[in-house]
Amino acid sequence: MKRDNSNAKEQNEQRVCKDGTVERSGGFSRRDFIRAAGPALAGMTIVPRHVLGGVGRIPPSETIQVAGIGIGGVGHGQITSIGEQAGTRIAFLCDVDDVYAKKTYDRFPKAKVYRDYREMLDAEDDKIDAVYCGTPDHTHTVISLAALRKGKHVLCVKPLTRTIHENRFLVRAAKEAGVATQVTASSNTSDGVCRLCEMIWDGAIGDVREAHVWSNRPLWPQGMLRPPGRDPVPKTLDWDLWIGPAQMRPFVAEWQDGDMALKQVKASSKPLPAVYHPWNFRGWWDFGTGALGDMGCHHFNHVFKALKLRYPTSISASASMVFEETAPLASIVTFEFPAREGMPPLRLVWYDGGLKPPRPRQLEAGRELPASGEMYIADNGAILGNRIIPESKMNAYKLPPKTLNRRSGTWGEWVEAIRGGEPAGCNFDWAAVITEAVLLGNIAIRAGKDLQWDAEKMKFANNDKANEYVTPSYRSGWTL
Repeated sequence: MKRDNSNAKEQNEQRVCKDGTVERSGGFSRRDFIRAAGPALAGMTIVPRHVLGGVGRIPPSETIQVAGIGIGGVGHGQITSIGEQAGTRIAFLCDVDDVYAKKTYDRFPKAKVYRDYREMLDAEDDKIDAVYCGTPDHTHTVISLAALRKGKHVLCVKPLTRTIHENRFLVRAAKEAGVATQVTASSNTSDGVCRLCEMIWDGAIGDVREAHVWSNRPLWPQGMLRPPGRDPVPKTLDWDLWIGPAQMRPFVAEWQDGDMALKQVKASSKPLPAVYHPWNFRGWWDFGTGALGDMGCHHFNHVFKALKLRYPTSISASASMVFEETAPLASIVTFEFPAREGMPPLRLVWYDGGLKPPRPRQLEAGRELPASGEMYIADNGAILGNRIIPESKMNAYKLPPKTLNRRSGTWGEWVEAIRGGEPAGCNFDWAAVITEAVLLGNIAIRAGKDLQWDAEKMKFANNDKANEYVTPSYRSGWTL
C-alpha cells in the first residue's frame, strides 16, 4: 500500500531512552559509504549479498539483519526469540507507540529506531534482510506487502490478514517475491502434532468424521458498542499511523462507567482494559478478528494438517451479543468440508467464550475437558489432543513409525528457510488456508446465516451481504 510520507524521515528516526527522552538516530549507511568512497570504488565490483546466497537467500556465514515492526505487545517476546536464533541480529525496530515499545528498545539498545515502517524500509532497504510484523491484524497486509515488494523475508503474527481478499493478494505477492515466509500459528511440525498426524493416518481410530476445537478466549472485551467522545492523543503515539488503512475514528483512552465492556472486566476482576490500544484491538472488526481469528489459527494449524483440510464448502454460526462493530461474547461456528485424499466429509466445530463441545462418551469418569483443546471423533474412537481416549485404549495402541520430520519451531524454521532450507511449516501458502477458514467463520458470525462458499470464485453463492465482508474498504490514501 502507498501513502505520502514526505515528512516521515524528520519525525520518525528516533529512539526512546531509559529516562523517557527521545533521541534522534544517526549512523553511516552502506549508501553513505558508497557515495563517499566514489572514485575509489570505480574499479571494484560490488557483489550484492543476495547473490552470494542464491536468489533471496542469505549465506550461512552472514548474519541475517532483522527489522521488527510492531514490537510493543506480543512482538516484544517474539522479536526477542528471533534475536536468539544463531546468526541473526535485530538491527532495526519500528513502533507507533514510544512508551509501549520502550521495553523492546531497551532490550536492543543498538537497534536503530523508527516510528513509520515505510520510512524505515525506504531508508534501510540495502541493510534489511528480513522483516517481522507484530502489529494489529488490520495492518498485517500493508506492512507485509511493503516488505515483500522490497524482496525481504517476512514473518507475520497470526492471522495473516484481516480479510479474505487481502489473504489471497498477499499470498500471490509472496510467491512473486520468492522469499522465506512464516506465520506465528502454533507449530505444526512439533513432535506432538507429527505424532497426531501419524496416528490418524495410521487409522488409529478409523475415519474421522467430526473435529471439535475450543478456546477460553476472549480475554479482552468483545460484544460492546463504540464509546462516545474522544481523548487527547498522547504525544508518544501516532494515532493516524496506528489506524493505517482502517476508517478513522477518535482516540478514546478509557471506558466510561456503565459501559458493558467495563462490566465484563469488573466481573472477572481483571485490570481495566484500554478501548483500542494497547492490546484490545482484537474485539473490533475494523482492527482485529476476535477470538476465532486470534486462537483459531493456532488450533487449526494442527487440525488442518492432520485431516488434510483445505477450504470449507459451507459455514454456519450462532453467537451472543453480535453487534456491527465488535466480535461476540461467545460463538459456535460449524464448517463442512468435502471428502479429500481418501478421507470422508468432515464437520469441524469451533467454540469460544467459555463454550465447549459435548462431553465425549469415551472420556473417563472424573476427567474434564481442558479449558482449550482439540478433539477428533471417528468411527472407532476418539482422540483428545494427541492421545486416544480413554487412556487405557491409548496405552494398548502401538504408535506407528515416525515418518514426519520434527522441526525446530516457528523462529528456527523461518531462519532455516531464509538460509535456503525447506519452507517453514506455516509459510504464507499454508497459513492462507487456515486464515481463510477463521475469516469465513467470522463472516458467518456477522451474517447470521448459513453460507455456501465457492473458494475458486472467492464468493458466497447464497448471500450478497456476506460478500461485502470479503474485500476490505480502505480509507483515502491507502490502496493495494
